[in-house]
Amino acid sequence: MTRYALLLRGINVGGRATIAMADLRALLTGLGCTEVRTLLQSGNAVVTVARGRSAQWAARIEQAISDRWGLTVRCLIRTAEELDAVIAGNPLAEVATNGSRMMALFLSASPDADLLATHDPVALSPEQISLGDRVIYQWCPDGVQAAPQVGPFVERKLKVTVTARNWNTVTKLAALLTDAVA
Repeated sequence: MTRYALLLRGINVGGRATIAMADLRALLTGLGCTEVRTLLQSGNAVVTVARGRSAQWAARIEQAISDRWGLTVRCLIRTAEELDAVIAGNPLAEVATNGSRMMALFLSASPDADLLATHDPVALSPEQISLGDRVIYQWCPDGVQAAPQVGPFVERKLKVTVTARNWNTVTKLAALLTDAVA
């Protein structure tokens, strides 16, 4: 059995791609996921699966959402260990004093080294942006709206999918993964 955190990109944000979390839980259960729990109304879920790699599950979930609702939604998946590593590896923890203004931008893949060398997102705000393993940390002291738009930059220049979560959500997802295991 494997436990995954599902990060669905763009669900219930700005009135687009609206999916009720009860419907999402039902869809995931119908796919064979167990211990399905959702967090907030923005496409965060934690599930247990009997077998299969995360990439296979991401593709199945994306296809099921497309089939059911006609939506193109990317699904990024992280294990408890991967989320714990994101939390432990936060290089901005000393300065990020508000979890709603600290962002973790999850990447669908590690960026190509040549593209990264040419289009380093850290250059947008070196004091407030840092790279991790398939994650970009961004501290937004004046709020997310006032911060550099790292996600669109990374998607356009580095050719990977990005979905962002604030630090409060990241730590709650990690706790949900742990709660189900305990």
